[in-house]
Amino acid sequence: MKSLLLHKMRAGLAALGIFIGTTTVIWLVAMGEGVSYRAQKQIEELGATNIILRTKRPTASTDGFELNSRVKIYGLLRDDFRRVDEIIPGIRRAVPMREVRYELRLGNRTADAMLVGCVEDYLQLNRLEIARGRWFVPRDRGKKFVVLGDDTAKRLFPYENPIGRTIWIGSEFYVVIGQTKSRTASAAIGGSLDSRDYNLDAYIPLKTLRDRVGDLVVKRVGGEFQGERVELSQITVEVEDINDVDETAAIIKLMLKKYHSQEDYAVVVPKELLRQAERTRAMFNVLLVVIAGISLLVGGIGIMNIMLATVTERTREIGVRRALGATRQHIVDQFLIETVVLTASGGLLGVLFALLCGPLFRGLRELVTMMSPGFLPPVVYTLEPRIAFWSVALSLFISLGVGLVFGVYPARQAARMDPIEALRHE
Repeated sequence: MKSLLLHKMRAGLAALGIFIGTTTVIWLVAMGEGVSYRAQKQIEELGATNIILRTKRPTASTDGFELNSRVKIYGLLRDDFRRVDEIIPGIRRAVPMREVRYELRLGNRTADAMLVGCVEDYLQLNRLEIARGRWFVPRDRGKKFVVLGDDTAKRLFPYENPIGRTIWIGSEFYVVIGQTKSRTASAAIGGSLDSRDYNLDAYIPLKTLRDRVGDLVVKRVGGEFQGERVELSQITVEVEDINDVDETAAIIKLMLKKYHSQEDYAVVVPKELLRQAERTRAMFNVLLVVIAGISLLVGGIGIMNIMLATVTERTREIGVRRALGATRQHIVDQFLIETVVLTASGGLLGVLFALLCGPLFRGLRELVTMMSPGFLPPVVYTLEPRIAFWSVALSLFISLGVGLVFGVYPARQAARMDPIEALRHE
């Protein structure tokens, strides 16, 4: 310690490399854990015991779907829902839905919304909450009632309570009975599940959509009318036991393949996506540790350089100690301990500073927002670093290891000196 304190600036700069490396390891892993945690929460919101059957447009011409015809017929059927609900074992519930893009109007105000035909269980299954009014009950089936998403309601009723008011959906009036609370949009996952902004939805009973809108949607494309006939957009199947998800999904795939001549559906298992997210997180953490480990390697090389210079400066001291009876092992221990003390000090200070990752990140985010509003993307405001304690232990272990590995060579160089030549050194 006395030797290190005699050269405070040199020792401090040497420890700084380990300090930066240790902090970098913990911070990068914390940011990676934060990103991974947010992604996994989005996947978990789909339901770990859910199987999602989704209609998708076929990419090739097959039986029942002619690309040159004016009406395309594809997707999930109401019979599919009935078979899943009645035949597949171990199912808690199956929830169908149909969605169509529609313009909602109130006077001169309009809102381009996704009109979702759904059933009573849709609210709980998608973790939606009612801000005002109520959700559908069984007696509402077939009636012209609508529940507005948060943004949809604000566009049509910016300063008014929408409950009890009537709006135009297409060519018919609907009574607003509820408004949902604002909810963060779900990200698109893989290629089978669309991203969704629940705040831009408008919900009506599924039977009402079938009776009033129908399965056929006609659009004007390039001067001619084209139509698509889809009975259901999605069926969400909730399984009793998470261990049965894979087996149930396999049964559903076989059943759909039997009754569909074309691949106009996708089966998504969020549990599989959750496992994939965990594997991605593990690979991401390995990559971050390798990148941060380079900083520790550079710091270790700096320490070895400092210790070699220290050995040269203290040649005479080494000679005196050897003349008084110190063995080579004593000399090795002396310089090795100095190196470990140096790296351990830098590592401990790096850990203490790294534990401030959360407050520093939030403070920097607020500072940037204050200086330049709108500069940061919205995703930054939902990200929170999560300190992984294994990264703290790993960084300390690596810093001590760096001290041992990069301290051995200078220590051995000091121990190999000839005592006579060392005493003659000026």
